[in-house]
Amino acid sequence: MGAHIQYGMPNMKTTIDISDALLRDARKKAAKDGITVRALVERGLRHVLAETKPQKPFCLRRASFKGNGLRPELRDASWQAVRDLAYEGHGA
Repeated sequence: MGAHIQYGMPNMKTTIDISDALLRDARKKAAKDGITVRALVERGLRHVLAETKPQKPFCLRRASFKGNGLRPELRDASWQAVRDLAYEGHGA
């Protein structure tokens, strides 16, 4: 049979149903950490919710090197022409 715990926040209360064993462990952990069971539950919920928040989208760092861009004769060249020139003399 599970234990019922009531928690209150400003203007809000809720009841959760958890197993007796989990409640015992939670009380031990809370006592060890010097906090209330409520604070422990809130910490756990914040942790889980933080894991599910969308991450910042990946942004490739700027890694270009000094130069003037493509050579003028390659500005309108096809990718194949640029590739061929890049591998010229490298056996590819």
